[in-house]
Amino acid sequence: MLFLNATHPNTIKGLRTAMIDIGYKGQRLGNRLLSPLGRAQTAHPPASLGKAPVREQVIHFINKKMPGNLPNKTARALLDIEDNQVIPIIRDPGKTRADSEAVFYFPGCGSERLFSQVGLATQAMLYDVGVQTVLPPGYLCCGYPQRAAGQFDKADKITTDNRVLFHRIANTLNYLDIRTVIVSCGTCLDQLADYEFEKIFPGCRLIDIHEYLLEKKVKLEGVNGTRYLYHDPCHSPMKQRDPLKTVNALIAPGDGSSIGKSDRCCGESGTLAIARPDISTQVRFRKEEELQGNVSSVRSDGFDGPVKVLTSCPSCLQGLQRYKDDVDQLDADYIVVEIAKHVLGENWLPDYVNRVRNGSIERVLV
Repeated sequence: MLFLNATHPNTIKGLRTAMIDIGYKGQRLGNRLLSPLGRAQTAHPPASLGKAPVREQVIHFINKKMPGNLPNKTARALLDIEDNQVIPIIRDPGKTRADSEAVFYFPGCGSERLFSQVGLATQAMLYDVGVQTVLPPGYLCCGYPQRAAGQFDKADKITTDNRVLFHRIANTLNYLDIRTVIVSCGTCLDQLADYEFEKIFPGCRLIDIHEYLLEKKVKLEGVNGTRYLYHDPCHSPMKQRDPLKTVNALIAPGDGSSIGKSDRCCGESGTLAIARPDISTQVRFRKEEELQGNVSSVRSDGFDGPVKVLTSCPSCLQGLQRYKDDVDQLDADYIVVEIAKHVLGENWLPDYVNRVRNGSIERVLV
């Protein structure tokens, strides 16, 4: 919660180093050292009758590896837009004009502070389709994690402060006529639905990046060598139609197969995996069975290539990556990141960062 509540760049950098560079590596080391105990526990999860003993909780906490090889900086740090007094506007000078469509993108904590590739892929695709992307100044959290943790006063304060800030942005950038607010996280979308954005940017709508890209006719066709599954988050950000239909409309495998849905919660559930790892172990036990069956179904016609499970929630991305060693080396990724890799190339991230840092960011004083 301290990491989510922090807003100063140096504080976030320090906490990120402690949590990810040290904490995640420590958890992965614990997994290797105690792997026999971890495997025994995940094979037969004990019942949860109140909090488990500390020794048992430790094993619950390390029984599946946290993801590795995460980006070493936040999205804002990579783009040098951490100043909370400046509104960044990102646009491709070759594709946009002063009257081009403008969107407001709220990246949230998971897409900006943790899995920064998600926030950057969202920006890169918006950049590619030729819209102007307005980002909020500085690091913000939507307030949902605080509310879910019972910190209602803190959640209300975050909501109020954010709404005041967004009204200031709307007044400062009224010439852009922003009609679309984009998110890349379903949890953020659920919380932002209470912000009354239609009163901030008159006539605007709140939409997930994947549904927005589908509106812009973005589609991967003829993707070969990989088959996909889709894990729909508990807080699904896709509201316009069935999420699986949206995913299949965005990605069309070259072998004519369709993308199937993998049911059940991933077990990460925001802070649940830390607060009650014993319950997460039970949820993961059932999800692992589901994934094993999903992969077997995908391979039922003899396909022996890689299988990747896609999702649209940063917490689910972390949760799904923890099954990699147990489910036929199943990989996990974000839909918009997979789209960016195929549309913009394997080096999309450094290419985007370099292009944007060299003349594609307008900084407006808030």
